[in-house]
Amino acid sequence: MEKFRKGVFIVTYRKEKDKILYLLLKRKLHWNGWEFPKGGVETFEFRKSAAKRELKEETGQFHIKIKSYRIKGKYLYNKKYPGRKGFSGQTYKLYSAEIKNKNIKIDKKEHSDYEWLDFNQAWKILTWPNQKMCLNIVNKTLEKIK
Repeated sequence: MEKFRKGVFIVTYRKEKDKILYLLLKRKLHWNGWEFPKGGVETFEFRKSAAKRELKEETGQFHIKIKSYRIKGKYLYNKKYPGRKGFSGQTYKLYSAEIKNKNIKIDKKEHSDYEWLDFNQAWKILTWPNQKMCLNIVNKTLEKIK
């Protein structure tokens, strides 16, 4: 039977004049490619608390605004990863987080670089289709409230 680790995706953005820029992190732990901040939910932790914690751990930043979406999903890992013992995949709940500071302090164990990109640039380099879908949902929401 497949067992899924609980997780959160955090589409992170900042506003620069009339533009919205999205934060992408260059993954180096477990696989190589671009993603937005994400992570696992600890035992007895609420998902929103996990989103806030993961944002701080992976960027060094606190959110100005955080929003929960009614978007959930799951995916299977493409291989067995250390630290994911007993799990064959991960679920996720979508959040967006606005941050003010463009200077990011990445977790060097997990990521090697970061970029602030507009929607089209971010869409092109995101590695996984489920993250592209989440970026699209957040972008549509933000475009409506501009």
